[in-house]
Amino acid sequence: MRRSLIPLSFAASVLASGLAAAQTPVPASPLTGNMSLVSEYRFRGIDQTFGKPALQGGFDYSHSSGVYLGNWNSNVSEGAGFPGSNLEMDFYGGWKKSFGDFGLDLGAIYYWYPGTDNPKIDNKEIYIGGSWKMLSAKYFHSLDDYFGVANTKNSWYLDLGLTWDLGGGLGLVAHYGIFEFKNVANGDYNDWKLGVTYDLKGWVFGAAYVDSDAKGNCATAELYCFFNDNGTKTRDAGRSTIVFSVMKTF
Repeated sequence: MRRSLIPLSFAASVLASGLAAAQTPVPASPLTGNMSLVSEYRFRGIDQTFGKPALQGGFDYSHSSGVYLGNWNSNVSEGAGFPGSNLEMDFYGGWKKSFGDFGLDLGAIYYWYPGTDNPKIDNKEIYIGGSWKMLSAKYFHSLDDYFGVANTKNSWYLDLGLTWDLGGGLGLVAHYGIFEFKNVANGDYNDWKLGVTYDLKGWVFGAAYVDSDAKGNCATAELYCFFNDNGTKTRDAGRSTIVFSVMKTF
């Protein structure tokens, strides 16, 4: 994401994210793929496609030991902080296990935007997550400057989630996120989401209300207020919206 004063970038979407496989139970098949279409690409509450749709997909390998590896990809907007690139590629791996109703997930992820230069936009994070029945929490910690922003190493994000099976293919999804942007004035913010999903013969349809407190007037130095689209338009990147999605795992 990019505002008119400082370039920033983020990765992963609202209902079908690049970390989807790293956040769900190990599938029965060792190799799976996923494909999704979303009306707008949001990551941690921030718009990545200037309000336009995104086509996303990837694959995941899991071993009976709990070890997993995966890749996920999406189109992005140059005006959202990815100069020279309209593609995001995520590579991740880790280990996860279930212990009755409890789950543990440890791993790392690398976000890459091929074509970006001066600055090169990428990011490396490690994460640890836990779950109990319908509740989950995952902590992400940046190992280098956060998506090309100088002196922001050790920025972190906490993802709190709830997934509730309502029966008949219906599900409820809730999320609250807390972000701390190291050494950046007015950089910290919170985001939240409330949505529903419907599983129709393996096709998962979703709709979610997404919002954040990462918005304001650029003149007051609020960090996430606006980004620009090739200098022609501006849009509040943290505004509230409804995101629609459809996802298929195969």
